[in-house]
Amino acid sequence: MAKKKKEKEKEKELEVGEILSRSEQFIEKNKKSLIYGILGVAVVAGLIIAYHYGYTLPRNAQAKVALFKGQQFLEKDSFALALNGNGFDFEGFEAIADQYGGTKAGNLAKAYTGVCYYRLGDPQTAIKWLKSYKGYDRQAASEMIGLIGDCYVSTGNTKEAIGYFEKAAAKADNDLLSPIYLKKAGIACESLNRYKDAIKAYTTIKEKYSRSIEAMDIDKYITRAEIKSKQQ
Repeated sequence: MAKKKKEKEKEKELEVGEILSRSEQFIEKNKKSLIYGILGVAVVAGLIIAYHYGYTLPRNAQAKVALFKGQQFLEKDSFALALNGNGFDFEGFEAIADQYGGTKAGNLAKAYTGVCYYRLGDPQTAIKWLKSYKGYDRQAASEMIGLIGDCYVSTGNTKEAIGYFEKAAAKADNDLLSPIYLKKAGIACESLNRYKDAIKAYTTIKEKYSRSIEAMDIDKYITRAEIKSKQQ
């Protein structure tokens, strides 16, 4: 038994030795490729870090500074100045969005540009800018999606608007914003004689967002849609 055990141990040692030997042979044979591969990964990683800290972050900081003046104009409802600049110390949201679009602040400028175009009566251009905005913040993203819905209503494309109102409500998923967009969706559905869809939107407000302001009088909307549904 002891002899067999020793033989097995010896066989294992030989197998391990053979595996290690093959590994060493592979490394020795391919060491140049491996070295170049490791160096390549290191160079790429270095370039990414350098780009991030040497280019992206400084540009984002520049865009943030540029945004500040525009936000002040926006708060005062000076949408034309916010959009196009004042010709002195602020170049306008659209220019910032074009120049710094790849940064977080530049991305926010796209949303502001869309808001300005909508408030200045150009919903079609507003849609283009709002759709280019990548919403990372849940609330801001839902508000911009909802605004796209408002833009479509303004252009007479109510059917398209409904989808955006529903998407905005789902994105927000809170008592503050979701009921607002669901109510807009319901009213839009009623305007297209889609009363069952309207009832569904209103009922969601009543059941899921019962603590919201919109839920306080939502029963009358449900009743109205039900009466109209029976009259079809």
